[in-house]
Amino acid sequence: MNKVYPDAASALAGIVEDGQTIAVGGFGLCGIPEALIAALRDTGAKGLTAISNNAGVDGFGLGQLLETRQIKKMISSYVGENKEFARQYLAGELELEFTPQGTLAEKLRAGGAGIPAFFTKTGVGTIVADGKEIREFDGEQYVMERALVADVSLVKAWKADKAGNLLYRKTARNFNPNVAAAGKITVVEVEELVEVGEIDPDAVHTPGIFVHRIVVNATPEKRIEQRTVRAN
Repeated sequence: MNKVYPDAASALAGIVEDGQTIAVGGFGLCGIPEALIAALRDTGAKGLTAISNNAGVDGFGLGQLLETRQIKKMISSYVGENKEFARQYLAGELELEFTPQGTLAEKLRAGGAGIPAFFTKTGVGTIVADGKEIREFDGEQYVMERALVADVSLVKAWKADKAGNLLYRKTARNFNPNVAAAGKITVVEVEELVEVGEIDPDAVHTPGIFVHRIVVNATPEKRIEQRTVRAN
């Protein structure tokens, strides 16, 4: 089975539809699948639910899909760097499911592991727990959180072999492994593609069983969210 596609547009062809749930890796602008996000925008798919730690920034990352009004709902942890996100949310134009960051990571991990729900103390006694089951364990209250599974997951990795075994680089790993496992179909953007056997099995971060399509983007922009430099 050939998992390698010539470009991001062809990698998304036939799998993206209106109304889907799309999970996207990254943290801020670190480790986001830049080419795949742009290709998702270009599909014109509407009414999407996007699972992502954040929504990029205005005009870049998932911020592009907010500008084109392709996202109807965000399941996120942090949204403070995107003015258009805030504007749409405050105007009632965008649904938002705020999720504590560790809970979001575990919801994705559980989805990838086939665990339908789990209990956590995080959020008990706050609006995070509204409408959710609360159960007591050993004298402490816990809120039940449902796992997350995406119709399509978009992932950024540093290197892949042609079987889809993935290596991430430093902090760009962030949410990507959990997003990769939680997708019914997972599409990965990588900077380097090697032959099967060239990656040490002990070094693999995400096994190829989770990866369905691969596209190479050898020169991503890797924009810095907030550049801080020393005064002259």
